[in-house]
Amino acid sequence: MTTNGSDRLHGLDAVRGYALLLGIVYHATMAYLPGPPVWPVADAHKSLFLSGLFFVSHIFRMSTFFLIAGFFGHLVVEKRGVAAFVKDRAKRIALPLVVGWPILLAAIIAASVYGGFMATGHMPKAPPPAPHPPPLALPLTHLWFLYVLLWLYAATLALRAVVLRLDATGRFRARVDALVAGLAESPLAPVILAAPAVAAFQFGGPWRQWFGVATPDNSLIPNLQAAAQYFTAFGFGWLLHRQPGLINTWARRWTLNLALAIALTAACLAMVGVAPYLGLAQPGLKTAAYAGAYAVAMWAWTFAVIGLALKFLSGESPIRRYIADSSYWLYLIHLPLVMALQALVVRLDWPAEAKIVTVLGIAFPLMFASYQLMVRHSFIGAILNGRRAPKAARRGERLAMEIAR
Repeated sequence: MTTNGSDRLHGLDAVRGYALLLGIVYHATMAYLPGPPVWPVADAHKSLFLSGLFFVSHIFRMSTFFLIAGFFGHLVVEKRGVAAFVKDRAKRIALPLVVGWPILLAAIIAASVYGGFMATGHMPKAPPPAPHPPPLALPLTHLWFLYVLLWLYAATLALRAVVLRLDATGRFRARVDALVAGLAESPLAPVILAAPAVAAFQFGGPWRQWFGVATPDNSLIPNLQAAAQYFTAFGFGWLLHRQPGLINTWARRWTLNLALAIALTAACLAMVGVAPYLGLAQPGLKTAAYAGAYAVAMWAWTFAVIGLALKFLSGESPIRRYIADSSYWLYLIHLPLVMALQALVVRLDWPAEAKIVTVLGIAFPLMFASYQLMVRHSFIGAILNGRRAPKAARRGERLAMEIAR
């Protein structure tokens, strides 16, 4: 494994893009989960396989995303300065959230109504208001990750300013760097980093354990579990970039981390089952064991997938670069489209696996085409990716579009 920064970043950029694409697959599975409906488009055809895919992908995809976001965030601050970083994130994160949220919320509501009609044959009624809504309730939809990123950026920059002011000699930062280096190189890193999530699971209030970290999509105040896990992941990624060579440890240990992740995931599934369970966790030794296994699995999976990418995807690839560039746009727009396609096939007497392949087989080419025709060379691409791709760079685009077809 080389220590060249650009080589490393190709792998990390690929993981970040693939984590967003996995989120599209994750949402596509939700119409086909066994048990009570958890999705506006409730298909009668269920699948334990897709339930397992949902469970496993939810364990690690957002922790991985936030760790890499922290890593790249520190890179930009060190390279361009705080003022340029704030301006860049205001354009690439805050602006899409403010502009995109009302548009996507309206599209999601429309797709939900259409899905309800296709599934039942009549227009769905508005759901009753939640009996105990959270403080500052707001349906952030799948754009919650942008809102949480803004929280993380603000908190990290504030903490950074305090440290720089109080640690004029740099001794404290040197000690933190030594701790981070020891942690990153330790085989016990997944166990140690899991501690905040375990505490949040155990003491953070009611917890639906099958669903792991509760998605902070219904309030302007992130829930304690999400705040603990995602701030830990983001902060660790931020500190790692102070010594970027440390991540090569995961490339060397990807097999160990993957084996640990699979074993702990199997243990979690053995405790709660493959089918979704909506009940709240009950205090006791079994719940504590599950919380520990799940929290360590989050980090083992994160280290494993990043290690795999650093080991095998660190070379430059026009196709991977194109997919990484497009993934942000695809994730932003995917939800109403996926829901509409789920509604379109809801009455077909097909297995759930055939339906999701059809939904994704239509959705991905449409989304890639929209990116190529509407975004990549336009001002939207300049906002989302920080640059407008030159039209002369065609080879990777042609290859990617061939794959999409």
